[in-house]
Amino acid sequence: MIKAMSTFVYVRERLHPGLLDELVRAGAEAFEIFAFRGHFDYAQRRQHVIEIAGWFKSSGAQLNSVHSPIYNSYEWRRRDVAPLNIAGKDRKGRIDAMDEIKRAIEVAEHVPYRFLVQHVGIGNEEFDEHKFEDAMTSIEHLRAFAKPLGVKILLENIPNELSTPERLVELLHTSHFDDVGVCFDVGHAHIMSDVAGAFAILKQYIRSTHVHDNKKDKDTHLWPGEGSIDWAEAMKLLRSAPHTPPLLLEIEGDGKAQPQVTNGMNEAFKKLEQVATDAG
Repeated sequence: MIKAMSTFVYVRERLHPGLLDELVRAGAEAFEIFAFRGHFDYAQRRQHVIEIAGWFKSSGAQLNSVHSPIYNSYEWRRRDVAPLNIAGKDRKGRIDAMDEIKRAIEVAEHVPYRFLVQHVGIGNEEFDEHKFEDAMTSIEHLRAFAKPLGVKILLENIPNELSTPERLVELLHTSHFDDVGVCFDVGHAHIMSDVAGAFAILKQYIRSTHVHDNKKDKDTHLWPGEGSIDWAEAMKLLRSAPHTPPLLLEIEGDGKAQPQVTNGMNEAFKKLEQVATDAG
């Protein structure tokens, strides 16, 4: 499996080539860029996007995916800014969310990437048939926009009633989105039910991953081994996925210093490779 890293670990600072160089030196072979304007200003194509595009062209590293925007803000998790929601009840809100997401998709004009990782609803959102139908309409719209740019949409299992493994499969079947896949979030699966059960339901749709740990009480995005996930089991499952997704670490960005991040990456990849070898 390709060793990959999400820039979410540096979400509280501006993404720049120096940070990406550090992650490559720590073992990252591919990346997912977290599309938050204060971190990666995807709307500033003549400035920030061009800078990052230049790094990818010169480094030869692969941009596996872009994580769809969660907020339209330059300040992380501002309490007065509502999260973007493609399944929200307000039609204007859904349109505004899709417009913002399109700006992130357009990054592919400068830096080709394979997948846009998309949330369906927001955290702890309850299931509602109308929300489910609105989500399908939104995904169809984003899918059509992304296709000419060579980008495929991946839906992520997140802790809400619209994004359980069963609901995601139902959405894909009902909508006949045969070119839409799943980003399998191991930590979220652990919180919502169990990793093995979620994987069994989503296995054939998995194209990428989010790998992080927690203690099954809250979504803390810890380094593997710092929580209660059975990583021997998880690695055996991931290695059995038919489309061979990358092993993509998505660790909480809490202002960690570069040495702490690079050391954590080295240890995490070594740990996961070892448990995978031991599990056979």
